[in-house]
Amino acid sequence: MSTAFYSHPDCMLHEMGLGHPESPDRLISINDQLIATRLVDYLVCREAPEASMAAIRRVHTQELILSIEDHIPGVHDAVVGQGGPYYALDADTSINPYSLKAALRAAGAAIAATDAVIVGEIQNAFCAIRPPGHHATPSQAMGFCLFNNVAIAARHALDVHGLQRVAVVDFDVHHGNGTEAAFKHDERVLMVSFFQHPLYPYSGVPARNDAASHMINIPVPAYTQGEAVRAVVKEHWLPALHAHRPELIFISAGFDAHREDDLASMNLVEDDYAWMTHQLMEVAKIHAQGRIVSCLEGGYHLSALARSVIAHLRVLADLG
Repeated sequence: MSTAFYSHPDCMLHEMGLGHPESPDRLISINDQLIATRLVDYLVCREAPEASMAAIRRVHTQELILSIEDHIPGVHDAVVGQGGPYYALDADTSINPYSLKAALRAAGAAIAATDAVIVGEIQNAFCAIRPPGHHATPSQAMGFCLFNNVAIAARHALDVHGLQRVAVVDFDVHHGNGTEAAFKHDERVLMVSFFQHPLYPYSGVPARNDAASHMINIPVPAYTQGEAVRAVVKEHWLPALHAHRPELIFISAGFDAHREDDLASMNLVEDDYAWMTHQLMEVAKIHAQGRIVSCLEGGYHLSALARSVIAHLRVLADLG
């Protein structure tokens, strides 16, 4: 079985201004590394469709959708070569004339990958998409995220394909507050993660009596090494995943816990991402017919991001 690579040029049209770390260069660096390593020759490359608004509404409120649609700047206002114009949704998150189209392609990639994996066209998939999604709550765009791509795809798997149990694994350095908000009351969805704490969005550490049993989100301190993260996976993630028996595993694949990434202070390297991917592949083989859909989240040091994605993809494609 094969590994698919979903992306679309529209995802590079969304940008939030000069110097913003969540930039189109992130996808360019990944694409360059795919070509340089010749890994692209082993992947099934597919263009992402646009998600329907009905699919977006399975997770997000109509008010959120309208707040984005109503504030998209006009294409006629754009100045070639100068970027913009922009509308700020929050201090970190802006939209330009192409942002809605990019966000629909990002969610559409996750949905299309889910469809293809469930019907058996491919074994697993990686979606090289932006804007990312795991901070977007049902009612709020935030933290560089407009729509929650993984949550939308997970809901699609449950509500359209009729799966009974799925898992979301989030190894971004920031807590996936949007994903937790989407599924906190839905025990069909197991969420497991680690995240640096304290760090944006300063969430994910509930009071003891407020913790949902299917939300296994483990805070770790700054400067945590790969060995400690691997212990979290062995002691917390894997037992929960085996107990849940997911029929499909979604990965919120953020690579900003890498030691070279300046937006956080953790010390993972490419081998740690490869190791985590191996563990998830084994769980998927046992419970999910090998089915995995992975979607890009964070990762802002361009070289570290590209190298880490390649390490992740090589394991998904059973190349190392």
